[in-house]
Amino acid sequence: MRERPNSPDARVDALALALAPRVGPRRYSERVEAFGSAAHAFAATTGAGLQGRLRDEARRAIAESERCGARLILFEDRDYPAPLRELYDPPPFLFVVGKLEVLARRTVAIVGTRRATAYGERATTAIAGALAAAGACVVSGMARGIDAAAHRAALASRGATVAVLGTGVDVAYPVAHRALHRTIGERGLLVSEFPCGTPPEPGSFPRRNRLIAALARLTIVVEAGERSGALITAEHALDLARDVGAVPGPIDAPQSAQSNALIRDGAHAILGPVDALELAGFGSAGASRDGPAPALQGDELRVWNALADGTVAIDLLTDRTSLPPNRALAALTSLELAGLVEATVSGEVRRRRR
Repeated sequence: MRERPNSPDARVDALALALAPRVGPRRYSERVEAFGSAAHAFAATTGAGLQGRLRDEARRAIAESERCGARLILFEDRDYPAPLRELYDPPPFLFVVGKLEVLARRTVAIVGTRRATAYGERATTAIAGALAAAGACVVSGMARGIDAAAHRAALASRGATVAVLGTGVDVAYPVAHRALHRTIGERGLLVSEFPCGTPPEPGSFPRRNRLIAALARLTIVVEAGERSGALITAEHALDLARDVGAVPGPIDAPQSAQSNALIRDGAHAILGPVDALELAGFGSAGASRDGPAPALQGDELRVWNALADGTVAIDLLTDRTSLPPNRALAALTSLELAGLVEATVSGEVRRRRR
């Protein structure tokens, strides 16, 4: 039975043990199990000459987290996210900014390539928006492309989203995502297993992918090419016996090569938001029956009426609605986020059916 590090000194020693050379997540866990507490393990396994330096490093990390508004959560703390305990190598500590309670919702990871196509971003926006509107928490890694589209769609739906970072929780990466980073910290949750101020390193991102998979009960891959980090996330999800889904894409698109392969190898095919909602346990939440849609007006109503006879190519919507392209696409996106229409594999759109 592990003792909780309740005193400030015990918390410093727990973090110092985790920061010790050659003590990764797995070895940390083994030492704490062997000695009953992180403080006892630190005293017993760390040389006297090294203890002072590691304690100083831990104190600096705690002070820096307080300076940037982050909170330290140790593995032994009661509010450590329970799903992470299922990992073979759970992080000994986390730094978080934002609302930890969003993890109590049904969690769905949406991940994919940084080099997303317009189709991939459109599919991500529709799926993430519908899930968030239904009450799910959308988890992703705040990278360019699919990740960013998932976070933004969840926020646009006034839903919950969690960004798991491969940097310190205070470091916005890429830099272009500073505003997104700030908004997630205010309205959702930022999570990192690295001390504040940690810059981006290539090896950090595969590590964070296991946390994305563990935090989510369902992982959906949208566009993953060769050597995509999204595949690492999917593999971790499968290792944890979690559900994995993928959005099919064109067979000649490099971005869809591995997401299509996931479906071939047994992943759930996500053909639209309804599939994602059902797989996440929401049934057909937010889906509409064929027929008049309530409370639509203006451009949205014109687009809805244009879809009355079935599937329509997006480039024909402007002719059907007599709307300028930018207004037709804006109305279409609004209807997708509301769960009223969906895109087909070929890129056409239609009213969503139950």
